[in-house]
Order: sequence, then structure tokens, then C-alpha cells
Amino acid sequence: MTSIGGAASTGMVDWNLAVATATRLVRPGPEVSRDEARAIVAELRRHAKASEEHVRGFTRMGEDVVHDTPVLVVDRPGWVRANVAGFREILKPLLDKMQERRGSSPGGAVLGAVGGKVTGVELGMLLSFLSSRVLGQYETFAPATRDLPAGSATASGSGGGRLLLVAPNIVHVERELDVQPHDFRLWVCLHEETHRTQFTAVPWLRDHLEGEIQSFLGETEVDPMTVLERIREAAQSLSGSRPDTEEDDGGRSLVEIVQTPAQREILGRLTAVMSLLEGHADFVMDGVGPAVVPSVAEIREKFQQRRAKGASRLDLALRKLLGLDAKLRQYRDGERFVRAVVDEVGMDGFNRVWTSPNTLPTKAEIAKPADWVARVHRKSES
Repeated sequence: MTSIGGAASTGMVDWNLAVATATRLVRPGPEVSRDEARAIVAELRRHAKASEEHVRGFTRMGEDVVHDTPVLVVDRPGWVRANVAGFREILKPLLDKMQERRGSSPGGAVLGAVGGKVTGVELGMLLSFLSSRVLGQYETFAPATRDLPAGSATASGSGGGRLLLVAPNIVHVERELDVQPHDFRLWVCLHEETHRTQFTAVPWLRDHLEGEIQSFLGETEVDPMTVLERIREAAQSLSGSRPDTEEDDGGRSLVEIVQTPAQREILGRLTAVMSLLEGHADFVMDGVGPAVVPSVAEIREKFQQRRAKGASRLDLALRKLLGLDAKLRQYRDGERFVRAVVDEVGMDGFNRVWTSPNTLPTKAEIAKPADWVARVHRKSES
């Protein structure tokens, strides 16, 4: 197994152990022959390429931008490795801070080594669970590794992005929904390509988002054990060892436990941005879909039903703990915002949202699109 970036076994999380655990526990994908697998990978690559033109033409974004962010068709272990690399980069300032705090306490070094392995195992359990559910992902903060290329470094020196398409999960869902496979694969690619277009056509967006995340993490003063305990609870949910009486726990997610007043402000801005990005991708999928995906109406209806109901009781508990229920609301609220703004001021009027961080919608404006239109358009016209 390849080490995830140097001394990955040190610190608050044993990242190599997380990868090894997730890879060992990951569920096998749907059965396909070797020839079928090759054909699926080739088709996803073709759809990803075609989606680039479809999305740029519909959104009028990035039509003259040349980007080098790669499209990677991966299996479930490949998704795990990519996400561990991304997590490790974005969480490094927080984990270094937690490590320093623990190291100054009696026996901190020994506890850190043991805790890092425990957390590595538990993070691996969570990643193995999530690896069977993600269809595609634009990895915004992806560092390049030997096995996982990424786009060129940004102005801040961080790695560029990459687009991941998780082939076994796409095949699993298209079979589960009983939809036309070629249409479904293109439909998924349209959503993920929209995210790639957002970040490649809007040069400041990635650094702005990373700055907000780092500000959020920088405000964290919670005891390291509290964060690790939340990861442990999520892992216990997976194994079925968490008592039923503890399942709800007041509805707190991993994010919600580390909020200071300053963090709540930052989280409000992050929620608004993520709602915009996810809602925009859904809007584009629906806008492009009828012209290039013949069965888009059936796919959308079945997928929405699947997204809304989730799966088992375990799924619902984990979604709450990990904050994934908030992500579902982001799709719905963000899509409603984008649709309302485009209806009122057209696509070019909506695209003013990408002008600067000051033109991004606030959390309140996501719920009241007319307020965003009034602020951005009337101010610019006065």
C-alpha cells in the first residue's frame, strides 16, 4: 500500500491505517465482466468530455477557460484514497493544533500514538460506508499523488482539483432505479462537470472556500477527545454497537459540536456557498438534461425519491451524525434559489453571483432570492 504523503502514521490520525481499514471493509461493487467494466469506464470518460461542452454552453461559464483538472474513473478503494489525501490536506492545521495541545499534556505522546491508530480505524470504517454511496465528486482541495493526479497548483500553492466518477456506485444505482444506463451515466456526469466548471471558471472561488474552511477550523478550541469521540460514535453506529438510546443525541453533527459564535457566522456563509454550488449543479442537470438525456424526467423522479427517503435506519442515523441531512437541504434550497434568480434576471444576471465573494448569496438570501437580486442588481444599476 502506498503511504498517503510521507509520515502518514504520525499525529492525531493514522491516515495509512484509515486507508487500509476502509479498503479491507469496503463492500464489493455490482458484478460486471471485465469487458463490461472496460466499456463502462470508457463511456464515463466520453460522457465527462461531452458534459464539459454541454455545461459551458448552458451556463455561459468558462467557455474560454483551458483547465487541466483530470477526470478519474475510480473504484471504491480509489475513492477512499483520494478522499483521505484531500482530508489530510484540509484538516492539517486543525490536527496540528490538536496534536500540539495533546503533546503538552502528561503522557500526550503515547496517547497520541494510540489515539491516532484508533481514529484511523474508525475513520476507515466511515469511509468504507461512504465509499459505496458517492456517485461522483469534484475534489476541490486535491493534492496530486503518484496514483491520483490533480490539476496545477493554485496561486496559494495548494493542489488543483480533480473530477472523480465512482463507476461501481453509478452502475449500482442505475440498476437499483431501473433506468436507462447510458442516460443515467451522462446525467451524473453533467452534475459533476458543473462543479468542475464552477471552480475552473471562477478563479477566486477555491481559495475563498479554503479560506473560510481554515477560518472555521482555526476557531476550534474543542478538546481533541471530543472530536475523536464523535468519530467513534459514528463508527459505533456502523457496527451496531451504539445503544439505541444514544442514537439521536440531540441531533448534533460532527460539525455542530465545534461551533463558537465566530464559527456559526462562518458556517452560515459556508452553508450558503455550498447550497449555491449544489443547487446550481442540480439546476444545470435539469436544464441540459431534456436536450441530451431522453429519459431525464424518469431519472430525476426516481433519484429524488431515493435521495429523500435514504435507506435504512442506520443510514438516517449516520446522515444526521455526519451532517449529510444538511447536504440534502442544500440541494433543494440552492436549486430553488438558482431557478428563482434565473427566472427573474436571466442566466447572465444570475452569473453576477460569480463576480466576487461579495456577490455570493448569504444564507438568508438563499431562502429569499429576491433579496439577493435587489442587493446585487439594484446596487450595480444605481
